[in-house]
Amino acid sequence: MQAHSSFKFHRRQWIQSLAVEVSEFEHIKTGAKHYHIHADSDENVFLVALRTMPEDSSGVAHILEHTVLCGSERYPVRDPFFMMTRRSLNTFMNAFTSSDWTAYPFASQNRKDYFNLLDVYLDAVFFSRLDPLDFAQEGHRMEFTEAANPASDLTYKGVVYNEMKGAMSSPVSTLWQSLSCYLFPQTTYHHNSGGEPGCIPDLSYEQLLSFYKSHYHPSNAVFMTFGNLPPSELQERMDTLALSRFERSELVLQVKDEKRYFAPLRVEEAYACDQPTLEGHTHHVMGWLLPRSIDTNALMEAHLLTQVLLDNSSSPLRSVLESSDLGSGPSPLCGLEDSNREMSFLCGIEGSEPERAEAFEALVLTTLQQIAEQGVDQRMVEAQLHQLELSQREITGDGMPFGLQLILAGLSAGIHRGDPLEALHIDLALEALREKIKDADFIPELIRRWLLDNPHRVRLTLRPDAELSERRNAAEAAKLARIKSALSDAEAEAIVKQAQALEARQLQVDDDSILPCVTLEDVPLAMKLPQSSILPSLAEKGCWYSTGTNGLSYQQVIVDLPELTEAQLTLLPLYSHCLTELGCGERDYRENQAYQSEISGSVSASTSVRGAPDDEQQVSGYLVLSAKALAVNQEKLTALMAETLTSARFDEHKRIKEIVAQMRSRRVSGITGRGHGLAMQAACAPLSPAGNLAI
Repeated sequence: MQAHSSFKFHRRQWIQSLAVEVSEFEHIKTGAKHYHIHADSDENVFLVALRTMPEDSSGVAHILEHTVLCGSERYPVRDPFFMMTRRSLNTFMNAFTSSDWTAYPFASQNRKDYFNLLDVYLDAVFFSRLDPLDFAQEGHRMEFTEAANPASDLTYKGVVYNEMKGAMSSPVSTLWQSLSCYLFPQTTYHHNSGGEPGCIPDLSYEQLLSFYKSHYHPSNAVFMTFGNLPPSELQERMDTLALSRFERSELVLQVKDEKRYFAPLRVEEAYACDQPTLEGHTHHVMGWLLPRSIDTNALMEAHLLTQVLLDNSSSPLRSVLESSDLGSGPSPLCGLEDSNREMSFLCGIEGSEPERAEAFEALVLTTLQQIAEQGVDQRMVEAQLHQLELSQREITGDGMPFGLQLILAGLSAGIHRGDPLEALHIDLALEALREKIKDADFIPELIRRWLLDNPHRVRLTLRPDAELSERRNAAEAAKLARIKSALSDAEAEAIVKQAQALEARQLQVDDDSILPCVTLEDVPLAMKLPQSSILPSLAEKGCWYSTGTNGLSYQQVIVDLPELTEAQLTLLPLYSHCLTELGCGERDYRENQAYQSEISGSVSASTSVRGAPDDEQQVSGYLVLSAKALAVNQEKLTALMAETLTSARFDEHKRIKEIVAQMRSRRVSGITGRGHGLAMQAACAPLSPAGNLAI
């Protein structure tokens, strides 16, 4: 594949398991990296990512992500991205702020639409106009509670400010930010990249501009593309529209390795809790800092170790967390964080009490010590390696395009100046793991080296505080009162005028004709529909559709639900959740979870209730059992699904109680982040039987 004259070709790698070819290029003038994933796919994907490494919790990277999308040099309209959703055939448009990078991705199956979006994205990222009013709207501002009345109280407003107030009211978000603060005492991960509500008002417009100028530069950018478009054509457009206007920057932004602790750290923090009682609402979490995520072999070893310890109820560490009476169940933070420069391993419990912290830590360390001494069942290790292979092979489309999933899989390596080609081509690392696990001491040795003998360990207790929210609100009100008392008449008038200007800007109707669009002439008349063949065994009702699945087999069993009583309907969500979490036949739930891991990638059950197309009051319901596995395990998977439907062990009452407790904790902790969804469900409930069941 040829590079455009403005780019230098470095290397390419064919990845058999993904059926893609990955090439690395570098922009000669600025040094910007471009990784192109060539695939036989009409859905082309583009992503540009910037290394954004905040040095405080003012949310500068997050606010900049929002503000950048509010108009640019060539497209000076207030909301070009929202306008483009009406003028585009995109299959994905968004922007992300991570802990140390900000990315702007899109995807489209239409060639003209793809290049239209490329024009808009490049101009937005590298030539954003960053209007002060947009900073006030998207970031933060002060406004009088009665916008035109300077005698009324002051309040803080702003899209990101309000968003983060909502996000940080979630105990799990507070738990993660608090743990990161102690696990990373000196690097950028110490700070809340999204912004702490108490720190966001400290950010000035001048600081935003300075951050933009230093970070939003091609020399600090990583471009990644996927699809069947020639990279030279993409590079020509990238150079012409943006890169050619820049010189190489001498500023090299990179996260440094964290300085390591010489002894474990134990801390206690509080979170705002408005529950009627504070009992049973404490979280305990332990976190370890591991090697760099750009080391592919270490990354695969960390994933394997995490899955062996925590994947399911048969996993030794998860098993004790689920069955312990120290809490209601495992913490949502259990697992591996591998997107930062250095990985971290986390485990914990929720639904506990503050005084149980030492007992929790002792439980975890004792369990790890026992595993290190006694070893792990070789079948479990092989089953978890099988899970890693499944995750490498699977071509999914849930939530975002497959090409974007591949790009994000390699992005962290690109951001941290590692090797995205190696991050995508993990077959060699998996082969190396297959050899390593033949040594029975491999997993125990990892446990000793990375966990038991690793002093960079933090134990965090997050306890509920019924008065914390009130104290924060009082402190904010007092601060705003002090600011108001010091305002001059001119400053008060400026606040009023800004509110008026923002209102006028919101009502302003921009001329969207300056934005590119697709027309009917750009839409192909021929549709690419999958071709079917008739299956004689199913007479006139059966059609067979074949597609490439990269060696995986997917199965679904769909069962018509009978007419159910109100009590049975209430139990239906619990039934579907428990169906694959309990034992099966002669196997108890731990044995069954282990067996599922050996042959399948996942087995899950759900229910679907739908209204008729012509009458939403007439509903039909279905139980859906879904699973996937390597093709060689297809027959075993079919037998497992049949056995699950007919022989689930609903006599495991203690296990059912554990599942219910975990479900309850998840529902309660998830309310904060699902407010809009719950409101929509409540609004739909009276309209149809299906809507009523969903609430």
